[in-house]
Amino acid sequence: MSVLQNFIVFEGGDGSGTSTQLELLKRRFGKEDALSPPVIFTFEPTDGAVGRLLRAALRGEPRLHGETMTRLFSADRAEHLYGEGGIVEAAERGSLVICDRYTLSSRVYQGLECGDGLPAALNGGFPAPELLLFFDIDPRLALLRLETRTQKDVYESLDFQLRVRERYLGLLDSCRAEGSRVVVIDASAPIDAVAEAVWQNISLLPVMPRQRGSCIASSMKKAIN
Repeated sequence: MSVLQNFIVFEGGDGSGTSTQLELLKRRFGKEDALSPPVIFTFEPTDGAVGRLLRAALRGEPRLHGETMTRLFSADRAEHLYGEGGIVEAAERGSLVICDRYTLSSRVYQGLECGDGLPAALNGGFPAPELLLFFDIDPRLALLRLETRTQKDVYESLDFQLRVRERYLGLLDSCRAEGSRVVVIDASAPIDAVAEAVWQNISLLPVMPRQRGSCIASSMKKAIN
């Protein structure tokens, strides 16, 4: 598996705040100077034809078999990566691509539903992200955040989310072995603190302006010392 430079992925269980942090990051980049690279924010399932079917299935409309979901996620991801104007094309021309969920979600969620074999086989050839941020949080707290939702996903139960977190943590080393820089972020911290942790890690990427990355690296070193 190759590593796709300029590609960042947010991962975490339901209610971990990945979507919220993606929106906050979008606003922050909008305020940054012209030295920042072009940035594309995206998500999976996508808003394409297959992605829309998946979103309906996640609401149980209809409830699909785990293997069917696995194949659909893979098809949606392939188009997301390699279709016209897709992730690979954008990252290779120098844009920073930040995606909410990717292959690890399939290995976790669909792996729990239908076993490791099919998700691993269908996703093994996709490029690994340069940076993977895992938003770690106690599922009990995460599900409290979702109580106000009028529409629940089929995976939003405590028993399932406890297994989701355990599986995520168990697979992070394999992501490191594939070449991704993996950072675990405490998603139970205040939203602003989580957003700052996200920004610090993204600022260190080679595609980001050197002086900004150097300043943050220096401040982090001082904090450690």
